[in-house]
Amino acid sequence: MTWERVKVGSISKQVRGVAYDKADLSPDASETHHAVVRANNIQDGEVVLDDLVFVSTKKLSPQQYLREGDVLIAASSGSLSAVGKAARVRKGMDVAFGAFCKVIRPNHGEVDLGYFAHYFQSQQYRSTISSLAQGANINNIRNEHINNLEIPLPPLPVQQRIAAVLDEVDALRQKRDRSINSLEALRESAYILHLSENQASSTRVRVSELIDPHRGGMRTGPFGSQLLHSEFVDDPGGIMVLGIDNAVKNRFRYTGERFITPEKYEGLRRYTVHPGDVLVTIMGTCGRAAIVPSDIPTAINTKHLCAMTLNERCLPEYLHATLTYNHSVLKQMGASARGAIMDGLNMGIISGLEFDLPDISNQRKLQQVFAEIDSLNNKALHARGIEDALLSSIQTRAFSGELALRDLEALL
Repeated sequence: MTWERVKVGSISKQVRGVAYDKADLSPDASETHHAVVRANNIQDGEVVLDDLVFVSTKKLSPQQYLREGDVLIAASSGSLSAVGKAARVRKGMDVAFGAFCKVIRPNHGEVDLGYFAHYFQSQQYRSTISSLAQGANINNIRNEHINNLEIPLPPLPVQQRIAAVLDEVDALRQKRDRSINSLEALRESAYILHLSENQASSTRVRVSELIDPHRGGMRTGPFGSQLLHSEFVDDPGGIMVLGIDNAVKNRFRYTGERFITPEKYEGLRRYTVHPGDVLVTIMGTCGRAAIVPSDIPTAINTKHLCAMTLNERCLPEYLHATLTYNHSVLKQMGASARGAIMDGLNMGIISGLEFDLPDISNQRKLQQVFAEIDSLNNKALHARGIEDALLSSIQTRAFSGELALRDLEALL
């Protein structure tokens, strides 16, 4: 059966987030300052309450607080790949949302909230938004872009059954995520224990002492006119360009792939990254770290990343763990971060970070422990990928009108 298709604007309304400046901010929540989420809080279809800002309540309207059933989207971003990413607000959250975001608020009673939210995670939605962004070379979503989206609208009971199936698969993914988070906590505990056991025999160093200047040293990517957005190409045979999205999860991910032509690369060779380099995000969500994998093709990094090639005194795994788990180092980065609304790091701050470094043999012992934990983690991530593919497949069928009632019964 083919269901009626309606425009999103006919069953919802849009609310733009709060605009604020430095004078409106406070370092903590209070009676006069309230938590506000931004685009970086939209992660894997969920609203993550980390790295919040606290904005004067005088700037906030009642409409700018998240409500159950809202869909929060990144309406503006410096990255075309981030424009349009969406998160479902599962329950009322005592937070507002910022100006680079907007909320799509469905009309209760006209559409099932879960069904509506799942549409904004579907391939149909992402493909449409990506096409709009690339075609118009825009970095923001206008109201008409959302209002004109079309969604199949079966009767409410059918919407609820589709949402129930999608929620079941999503629950599997969330359970898997809890396992992955537990392994990450075990990794951190292993580092803290190793740090404590080897503190007496460790040497106090700065990051600058661990850089190999002969194999790339420490560098950020090309600035300004050296590399323009218009020079990115879709050709996977080109030279990969690494950005924040490759490191923001504190592990390297092949995602948000961007490329330049081999000809363009010739003028940017000094920004080449190497297997084993440690990457640190220095703009946006700053301070996240990742290790460049051994199978990396020829690639450079953008200006949003600091890449470090290490000398023989330090293993990449040890520096990565230090940047991720060492409370003293995290405090140093936080105390030195530049910028009011969007934190920022630079090479001077990173090179000056101080910590205790054990000898290389003890680093290798920790490296082995990490390898065992990471093996388990990789298996969990593989299973998570299968669950992602299942969810995507069902969403595609549901929002293209191909999911028949008998299929729903079988899936339930």
